[in-house]
Amino acid sequence: MVQNAEKTSFITLEDVGKSYLQPNGQTISIIENINCKLQVGEIIALLGPSGSGKSTLMRMIAGLIPPSSGKVKYYNRQLMGLNPGVAIVFQNFALYPWLTVLENVELGLKAKGEPKDVRMQKALRMIDVIGLDGFENAYPKELSGGMRQRVGFARALAVEPELLCMDEPFSALDVLTAENLRFELLDLWIERRIPTKSILIVTHGIEEAVTLADRVIVLGRNPGRIRADLPIKLPHYRDRKSPEFQALVDQVYKILTNPDLPDLSTQANLANATTEDKATASQPKYQSLPHVRIGSVAGLLELLEGRQEKDIYRIAQELLLEVDDLLPIVEASKVLELVVVTEGDIQLAAIGEKFVKSSIDERKDMISSLLQRNIRLVQQICQLLQAKRNRRISEELVLDILENYFTTKEAQRQLRTAVDWGRYAELFSYDEPSGEIFIEDNSNESDEPQ
Repeated sequence: MVQNAEKTSFITLEDVGKSYLQPNGQTISIIENINCKLQVGEIIALLGPSGSGKSTLMRMIAGLIPPSSGKVKYYNRQLMGLNPGVAIVFQNFALYPWLTVLENVELGLKAKGEPKDVRMQKALRMIDVIGLDGFENAYPKELSGGMRQRVGFARALAVEPELLCMDEPFSALDVLTAENLRFELLDLWIERRIPTKSILIVTHGIEEAVTLADRVIVLGRNPGRIRADLPIKLPHYRDRKSPEFQALVDQVYKILTNPDLPDLSTQANLANATTEDKATASQPKYQSLPHVRIGSVAGLLELLEGRQEKDIYRIAQELLLEVDDLLPIVEASKVLELVVVTEGDIQLAAIGEKFVKSSIDERKDMISSLLQRNIRLVQQICQLLQAKRNRRISEELVLDILENYFTTKEAQRQLRTAVDWGRYAELFSYDEPSGEIFIEDNSNESDEPQ
């Protein structure tokens, strides 16, 4: 945190939501009821699982896309179009390969109409600050991944933004390069060598969020809502092995692994809601399946067998997995009732212990029973198949159902996951060329003489 910085709220989000109209006429909400303020002198981390709308929210703050409902305010005035106080660093570098480092850094200044000599002076100064001095005339193809991302930082900072937005800026880099660049950016921030007043970082890394941020805003999904807004009061630089640091990481894991906990936006909105609104809010949403294979679930269960360490954070550390990699596997294991998750700890349920000790065929039978008991989409597919005389249905029929609750792309992902799980359990099969889900006819086998 910048010392002695005036804590002024310069960007305010009031009941912000984003939704999209589907081809079938249904409206799908990506983000709902976002209320928060971004203050001068803070690093804020947006953290959440895939599909929680982190990047969408950042783009609305930057003015790249408008909200469908609510208001984004910049110094108490509703934002219309691009936010003049924001610059963005993207995860994929987004450099023009035919331009030199200097020319790439000058782009934002050129768009603002800065005179040539002024933009060159500002660009060169930021190139020096960010550690690229000597590479002004190099082209992106000559640079390593870390150096190309530095160009992205220099280009964003050269326009002297009040808010520097970073969309998973280190995810495309190797671990060591990302760690080095992360701490160099923190150095520049603490030493006040960069002009930006605040930083907003979109990340899926819990450790990264707690390491860098003064506030961590945790988003849930389906649709994206603020689950928690946590202040981080540990001074920089933070010791990742300290009990205080690990307690904060555990707290975030607890929030992310317990989707049934009430979120901030729900509590705030229900306090003043009508009876009809409360009834609507209490209605369960369509079950969203994590996009993992049963083989990954089996791998996690085998890892947990006989294990003393139950803390999800420490298991993730051991496996070198980020939250977006591990939590979907944990979620799938939990929804199938194979594990029990409590206060950020995970352990095998009784059926999970039995699963680990079983043969392949026995595992398939267990998953078959668990799917039919716990997974709504698999239940519906099985019912539709049983209702058809030829035991075949088109995937389009299932997609029509799913598109009432998900975007077209997410509906397809949900169907792929359900089909993958159902095929593992031998509940049904799938023919990709025809796009049909079907139950195999085994009557000829049963009629054969023994």
